[in-house]
Amino acid sequence: MTGRPTSTALAAVLALAAALALSACAPDPDAAPGPTAASPVVSSTPTGTPIPTITPTVAPASIPTDCRTILTADVLSQLGSIPLNDPKLGASGVQPDGSLICIWRDPAADTTGLVTRISRMDRGPALDMLNDLVNTQGFSCYTPDEGTRCEKTWINTTYAVNDGRTLFWRNDVLIDTQYSNLAPTGYTASIIAAIYG
Repeated sequence: MTGRPTSTALAAVLALAAALALSACAPDPDAAPGPTAASPVVSSTPTGTPIPTITPTVAPASIPTDCRTILTADVLSQLGSIPLNDPKLGASGVQPDGSLICIWRDPAADTTGLVTRISRMDRGPALDMLNDLVNTQGFSCYTPDEGTRCEKTWINTTYAVNDGRTLFWRNDVLIDTQYSNLAPTGYTASIIAAIYG
């Protein structure tokens, strides 16, 4: 006559069954690797696709307080004698909210000039705004210098000159430049280098 299994024997049977079930789920070390999810590719050239998410890794950058010191000697030479922050053109320089507005324009000129505003903007609103420029206004964006840069040029509706806008966001600071018939080579790159080093 066989007796009922003891609790020790029953526990051993259950442990063996569990081990067999788990071994059936374990990967075969000699099997070829299966397909893996592709990593997102971030383009280094301008595209019309949505902005990739960038996670800031350092504290927010400081906003400069001087429009000249953020530009290299080469960029300043390209601006030549164009007046900076003429009072006739409205608010400029350091603003009450800590932002900096730089207006390079002769108030007597019909179109030639540029305006840069450097301000604090959190990551979420900044990327929403840049994505909207891509989706609704045809801006091209890419990710140089550990940030996100968007830009677009077009022909002025009144004069036969190029107008444009360039934006760069990184570490909660937005550099936003709008220009008409005045686009010094290296202008935005100079400001990026001055802010982020």
